[in-house]
Amino acid sequence: MLKDSDKPLWDGYTNHSKLSVVAQVFTIKSNYGLSEDGYDRIIEWAKSILPEGNMLKENFYVVKSMMKPFDLEYQKIYICLNFCMLYYLENAELTECMTCGHSCYKPRTGMEKTLVTYKKLRYFPITPKLQRLFMSSKTVEHMTWHQSHDAIDGMMVHPSDDKAWKHFNSVHPHFSAESKNMCLGLCIDGFNPFGSFVASYYTHSLQLATRIGIRLEFMFLFTVIPGPNNSSWNIDVCLRLLIDELMQLWSSGALTYDVSRKQNFRIRAALMWTINNFPAYGMVSGWSMQGKLACSYCMENKTFTLTNRGKMSFFLPPSSFLANKSQLQKWFLCW
Repeated sequence: MLKDSDKPLWDGYTNHSKLSVVAQVFTIKSNYGLSEDGYDRIIEWAKSILPEGNMLKENFYVVKSMMKPFDLEYQKIYICLNFCMLYYLENAELTECMTCGHSCYKPRTGMEKTLVTYKKLRYFPITPKLQRLFMSSKTVEHMTWHQSHDAIDGMMVHPSDDKAWKHFNSVHPHFSAESKNMCLGLCIDGFNPFGSFVASYYTHSLQLATRIGIRLEFMFLFTVIPGPNNSSWNIDVCLRLLIDELMQLWSSGALTYDVSRKQNFRIRAALMWTINNFPAYGMVSGWSMQGKLACSYCMENKTFTLTNRGKMSFFLPPSSFLANKSQLQKWFLCW
């Protein structure tokens, strides 16, 4: 790769290298959804007008093989049909669920030689994605913005201005001392991107300035849970790989290259907040968001039942508006 990055597209040409041209054309294909045949036709035309002996790759198959080392790989983990367990680590060799007893594999039909599993969980590790934020000159300058930005008294312009973030820094000074350590948000508000999948879940970097932190390229997909049934309250089973990776990032971190300083360092990460709606919040926290004890903040029964509808409802007493500010905030949180 280093040789290709220094090798000119043809002798005497210095604007682009063999690797840079392949990377840019490959990016154009991805961004605009070009078919492989369309890509090959463009390359065939481009080679016809370039000088002889140019280093432009012949077709998409060759380019894909060349770009393979840059891939962000993912893991396929077998999962119980009822979301009871993962066939992972010490349970990788099991063929039946330890909880419900359901088989991991579908029954064979005919002369099939390969066993087919009922469900596969696809996990996309977040560590390589976090490392690349520091390997790119376009993003590395933004990774310490949360500590260098000008704070305004009494105004929160960034999550790092919040009391919870400051309290975390005071409790874990060894972590906050390194400005490159990452604070993450976990987005558990699943949606159905395809008919055969239930939900996609994301991690989000909280380090970045608000204007760029909300861009899609800084929201990292880490798992796609297979459907058609929802994992619901067994979502902790599906998040085990993420939990293991977060524990690794917290304890020992990962060796990363800082392109701005031209040196290696060990990046660590902490999960600061979860970002979700109420149903997803109930799934993650394990707290029932229905019934008399739906409020996970006060954990008290403050409900009443509608006379005609029979629905359980919450009421904000008028007297609470006369309470002090902290009490009023508490009531709104409960609401």
